[in-house]
Amino acid sequence: MLGYLESRKNLAGSACGLVGLGLTVAGVAGAYWPLVVAGLYGAGALIAPPERVAPPPFDPSEEVGALRADFTRLGEYLGEVELPGTAEGRWVGLSGLYGALLEPGWVAEEVLATEPEAVHALSRAIRRDVPECVDTYKRTRWWSRLTPGGESPELHLERQLDLLYAEAERVTADLREAEVRRQQTHTAYLEERGRS
Repeated sequence: MLGYLESRKNLAGSACGLVGLGLTVAGVAGAYWPLVVAGLYGAGALIAPPERVAPPPFDPSEEVGALRADFTRLGEYLGEVELPGTAEGRWVGLSGLYGALLEPGWVAEEVLATEPEAVHALSRAIRRDVPECVDTYKRTRWWSRLTPGGESPELHLERQLDLLYAEAERVTADLREAEVRRQQTHTAYLEERGRS
């Protein structure tokens, strides 16, 4: 009930009802003044704009937490897959970079969680790109035994992991740059406040 009393519909209807009371005092409404006031109240309530629904509160740290859990599952999956030596080394470097970005602490909670593009890039890499690279390698390796020649699947896997590593380094550099910009902005704010 209290929610309706504060609603736009009630406020607009009440304003129109007051106009109806003004018309009654002016003598325009006559003996039908209750119908005029009620009619104007109803008309005001009908033409009032609808209530704005607040957007649901999304917690970016929840997305980082879910991504962290998916990264752990990816590590378990890759622990069971036999990767060639160089690709294994590249995966170790890549997983170290992903792990550092997702490690609980201020980087993940304060920096990464506030940069949706970085979260999206990591999410795409962890949930789609790396598993797809490894799965394609496993399937292609079997076929390459039947048709020798051409580029080896190991070489493609190494290139793909190199590209993902370069992307992760770009994400890290962007996060570092965003943090530096935040610091500079805060410093400028404090300097401006000190001047006034």
